[in-house]
Amino acid sequence: MAERQTQEIPSKFPEFVPSNSDSRFPSNGRLEDYFRGLGNPGFKKRGHGLGSRSWVKIDQNGNSKILELDKATVMRHCSLPSRDLRLLDPMFIYPSSILGREKAIVVNLEMIRCIITADEVILMNSLDASVVHYVSELCKRLQANKDQADDLPFEFKALELALELTCMSLDAKAKELEIEIYPVLDELASSISTLNLEHVRRLKGHLLALTQRVQKVCDEIEHLMDDDGDMAEMYLTEKKQRKEAYANNEQYDQTTFFTASRVGSKSAPVSPVGSCIGVQKLQRAFSSISSSKLGSLGSSSNIEENIDQLEMLLEAYFVFIDNTLNKLLSLKEYIDDTEDFITIKLGSQSI
Repeated sequence: MAERQTQEIPSKFPEFVPSNSDSRFPSNGRLEDYFRGLGNPGFKKRGHGLGSRSWVKIDQNGNSKILELDKATVMRHCSLPSRDLRLLDPMFIYPSSILGREKAIVVNLEMIRCIITADEVILMNSLDASVVHYVSELCKRLQANKDQADDLPFEFKALELALELTCMSLDAKAKELEIEIYPVLDELASSISTLNLEHVRRLKGHLLALTQRVQKVCDEIEHLMDDDGDMAEMYLTEKKQRKEAYANNEQYDQTTFFTASRVGSKSAPVSPVGSCIGVQKLQRAFSSISSSKLGSLGSSSNIEENIDQLEMLLEAYFVFIDNTLNKLLSLKEYIDDTEDFITIKLGSQSI
């Protein structure tokens, strides 16, 4: 059998030969090692970008503090899964959402992305105007109302401000677009030109994008109002107080149980059978007390819980953002009518 002859295939590119003066180039001749030595960010190792990040923490008194925290610490502190923290990263674009968790409310409304607990608000430190405005306004309101009695719990104050700033920002953008579009449409109806058509096309694209953002915020608020369980989950202060009260009562019951056991053991001698029966009765009584309190803890957090306070808050901003949405839909309808008018006008001229 004839032997195969291997033919050397010439390379398309000339071989890179480092100069003797460049001592940084590795002896193995690998370009990636050379660029990595130069600090090229394209050769970053996996996991190097998961360090600490700058966060802003605002407490109930309106005091803010900048902290360096990693993702795992925030997850443990707020009892949140990793997917919830991704909503807070400004590097990613997610639709608006408000999520009620066991110990926190995760808010993602436009550029205002934060974690609200019963005691504090945590958000990524950012120079974005919306974030700076939210931090300064929340601190100012909390400090102003620090000594005043307020029925609204801390978590709802923080949530209300996020809704207020988001709805006002979207409504302001809708008004700006409305002021800009109507004169352009009137001009296009009277004078059809390529420049006017291009201007309307660009404004229509902005209108559709803004309508989608407003629609998502509107849908998210409506979804919360339709789900009593989600709203009940957001009563963080009440859940925390209930949990602390339950823990104190349970500790008291345990102390009472062991004290009764010691008193029983120091009393007059009784038969072993009678002593066992007495201990079993105490155990059954203690377990029944604990189970009844545990049941009351769970039943108070069901969908029959009083959620009128949060529902009224959400309803106020739903009416506001729904009005903005109707304004944008009317504007789109006006654009469609203008397009139909131009089509008819052009058609009549061609006849």
